Amino acid sequence: MPHYLIGDVQGCDAALQRLLETIDFSPSRDTLWLLGDLVNRGPDSAGVLRRLMGYGQAAHCLLGNHDLHLLAIAHGVRPPHRSDTIADVLNAPDRPALLDWLRRQPLALRETFDGEEILMVHAGVLPSWCATKTIALAAELEAVLRGPDLPAFLHRMYGNEPARWDDSLQGDARLRVIVNALTRLRFCSDAGEMEFATTEGAADAPPGYRPWFEVPGRQTAGITVAFGHWSRLGWLDRPDVLALDTGCVWGGCLSAVRLGPAHAHELIQVKCEAAQKPGPRAD
Repeated sequence: MPHYLIGDVQGCDAALQRLLETIDFSPSRDTLWLLGDLVNRGPDSAGVLRRLMGYGQAAHCLLGNHDLHLLAIAHGVRPPHRSDTIADVLNAPDRPALLDWLRRQPLALRETFDGEEILMVHAGVLPSWCATKTIALAAELEAVLRGPDLPAFLHRMYGNEPARWDDSLQGDARLRVIVNALTRLRFCSDAGEMEFATTEGAADAPPGYRPWFEVPGRQTAGITVAFGHWSRLGWLDRPDVLALDTGCVWGGCLSAVRLGPAHAHELIQVKCEAAQKPGPRAD
């Protein structure tokens, strides 16, 4: 049974269809693992959601920052941005079903493929979190997103503080660190302080910070962490890191990795038409 990791789709359903045709995807035989940001900035977010819902257990999807942004807009927490392209979801006749399915997707997954353990997140993992802790903290947030307190939490979700993890954190502060790490993280300090202003590539880390996966002593260094979110980082294949956001929505590629034994991964890409103009941006 082939397994494929797929980077940020961001509403580019036509590109997703071409990618699935390229890999000859069959939901009765293959399994997809999508690393978040299913929607927004591309032309057909509703189409992406409907497609992935229809695949059932053949498609496992993480939540990214754009997916949470859609939920926040749908619950009246914030107005759409000028660059948002999620009106097709908000105005869809099946809007309740689409949003209910979206809120029930996980924020982290941990699986073993051909002997290789892979932790999947949308953005990153704080250096003090091991894989077991990451899954447990994601579950805390997932319970809120799936429960009756979702609208209230979305009103309190946004903000950059606290900037670092502490086991004593409780309530909204605790959940905010979890959501920021899993869906927004790029750079952090060696002490685990997150930085959100910089959206450039790994070589452009601000003083005192480095890419989260380069922090010495990172507790997830012993397994492979697969993530998206960081289009300016692009494709990265290391024994401990798989980065799959290759800028589909910006006119780059939509990428899939067919997982194989002993880290023998096959990269499959389809070229995408730009749905947004390249330039200064946040992924």
